[in-house]
Amino acid sequence: MAIHSAKMMASILCLLGINGLSYGAFANESLEHIDSSSHSLLPSEKIESLAVTLDLGWDSKYISQGRNNLQDGGIYWLNTSVQYGNWTTYALVGRGDSQAYTEWNLGLEYGFNLVENFDANLGYQRIEGYGSSRCQDNELFAELAYTATPWLIPSINYVYSTEANGYFVEMSLHSFWNITDHFSLTPYITQGFDFKYRTAEHNGKNNLQFGLESNYQLSPNMSVSGHISHSIAQGDIEQEAAANGDTSSQDQTYAGIHFTMTL
Repeated sequence: MAIHSAKMMASILCLLGINGLSYGAFANESLEHIDSSSHSLLPSEKIESLAVTLDLGWDSKYISQGRNNLQDGGIYWLNTSVQYGNWTTYALVGRGDSQAYTEWNLGLEYGFNLVENFDANLGYQRIEGYGSSRCQDNELFAELAYTATPWLIPSINYVYSTEANGYFVEMSLHSFWNITDHFSLTPYITQGFDFKYRTAEHNGKNNLQFGLESNYQLSPNMSVSGHISHSIAQGDIEQEAAANGDTSSQDQTYAGIHFTMTL
């Protein structure tokens, strides 16, 4: 899923008093564009002291917008975010576990209550990728979620790429369930739409993704989370594959695990 929806969902969990999932459980990173970057606290809660969050994780594949961005293996992630009041700044680095690829993401976001039960985030991030070739981008993103009920939370995420001069939109539904005081499960479904963000030639439906996220709270400041996700390729991905002469299935299944600590 999108991206940035990770930060939004972590904030929503705090709002609802549900054990939070790390950003990695929602991560939908891409080779050139990463959507999920920090595990922030409730955007509308003003925190006068600094809150520092560290997240270490691994995904079995580097999937974003329904595409596998690395030819071999998965990717490790290390994220550090610092929050003061409604502001969060973060630095995220990813490194391939089976091929030479390193990616840096540096960003700043502002979270706030738009109106009652509507939480929003606005932000900017810089992406630098180093592999067989170098890639870089600047992204502007916005998120909105309706948080009246924890069992069904709709959200929408928008990200604009200055490099591609295009945007990507994700519409999601999450359902948060506390199984015990320390363990929670969250099924989700996300529909993605591409508008010259990943491909310049095709616009419209990109992929439908669904999955299950889990979180175990080790202590008030530490948690372990995991996810398994499946993406079904739609028009944008299928047309791109056909243009490249690839007739194989473009559907993707991947999983990940993350450890998160807040200082």
